[in-house]
Amino acid sequence: MSQTQTTTTNRDLRGHLEHAPMTAYQWAIVAIAVLLNANDGFDVAAMSFVSLGVETEFGLTGSELGTVISATLIGMAIGAFAIGRLADIVGRRWTVVGSAVVSTVGMFLASSSADVVQLGVWRVLTGLGVGGILASITVITAEYSNRRWRGFAIGLYTAGYGVGAFLGGIAANGLQEGYGWRAVFLVGASVSVLIVIALALIVPESVQFLVARRPAYADRALRGIAKRVGFDPERASLDASGGSGAHETGASRIGDLFRGRMLLVTVLIWAAFFTVMFGFYFVNSWTPRLMVEAGMTAQQGVYIGMALAIGGAVGSVLYGLVAVRVSRERALVGFLVLTAIAIVVFVLSTAVLTVAFVLGVVTGLLVNGCIAGLYSVAPARYGTATRATGVGAALAVGRVGAIFAPIAGGALLDLGWSTFALYASTAALLLVGAVVTVALGWIPGSDDGD
Repeated sequence: MSQTQTTTTNRDLRGHLEHAPMTAYQWAIVAIAVLLNANDGFDVAAMSFVSLGVETEFGLTGSELGTVISATLIGMAIGAFAIGRLADIVGRRWTVVGSAVVSTVGMFLASSSADVVQLGVWRVLTGLGVGGILASITVITAEYSNRRWRGFAIGLYTAGYGVGAFLGGIAANGLQEGYGWRAVFLVGASVSVLIVIALALIVPESVQFLVARRPAYADRALRGIAKRVGFDPERASLDASGGSGAHETGASRIGDLFRGRMLLVTVLIWAAFFTVMFGFYFVNSWTPRLMVEAGMTAQQGVYIGMALAIGGAVGSVLYGLVAVRVSRERALVGFLVLTAIAIVVFVLSTAVLTVAFVLGVVTGLLVNGCIAGLYSVAPARYGTATRATGVGAALAVGRVGAIFAPIAGGALLDLGWSTFALYASTAALLLVGAVVTVALGWIPGSDDGD
């Protein structure tokens, strides 16, 4: 048998997942990922929606409230890195299930907080779970989507966050009036229990992980996956695969992210995540407040914030549709450049509410598409042994940008920066992200990641 034939045989199941049409089972995995991200969107946004009730009950200052709101993001940064690393050692499936359980417990405990310290601790715990979910489910979604529909699947998954945040707003308005702010977390946690059950029943282990790390249950799991995706189970075992992935059976190390060409890949991905997450969280966290600074009423500022959310629910899916036809990196570069332009035009339109609302939808659409692009590009840049570690580390760096964005916006506003200067600077940072992504596109992807 020729070397080419051997390679093809060795990767039959993975090649099937890469090139065969998507099955109903694979779309079910994507659907679970969407639900997970929607639940995370609900939970993360819930803290913003209930902030007034929390502030009133515990008698908080503005800075104390800001710290509590940031607690989830801090937990997410830690969880994305630490639990993403764990996923490359013990497996992605049970890591994401465990992370979802941690997030659910955090939501339940937040609903029973006796004081602000307890609430802050439980929000960090929730963030740890959410960070672990993102690091693992992003990889699983990418691996179980074929090459043609991978960008679209990641777009759907990313769109779940905006949908969950929107539903969180509706729930918060309805529940707080009759039952108080704690009911918002309680309802979110109750729904999360159902999602965890569906996750444990439907989502499988990563095929790449099973082949590369060869846990004791690998053959059984591979045959089960093969049946569900329409592949011959007897050709999916480790014996039949002839040792595929043996070059990656060694233990995953953090240092592998910085070895050889991976040093440049990791640095570029981190720079992309930091700049894009900074822009995303600046736009979403500061826009309602800065619209008031620009001359709108507080209610009009809220309308503009809603416009961003409406656009965001569509933008991730739009990115996925674009990525079906062009490379994921090119699609991301296009979204970044268009987002930078839209932000500048948007801030110049505040004199007319209707125009600002429309441009707010467009801006939200584009900036959420950028997030979908990051989630689509990153997994393909790492080999099997370091994929969840690499994605988790990138997410952690992105969360640093997310935490820094509101702080930097407030500090620069205190220094007298104009609204236009703040948005223009954010647009420039997104253009830096576009340049970084272009450079990343010049580097070949991992051998098994694309």
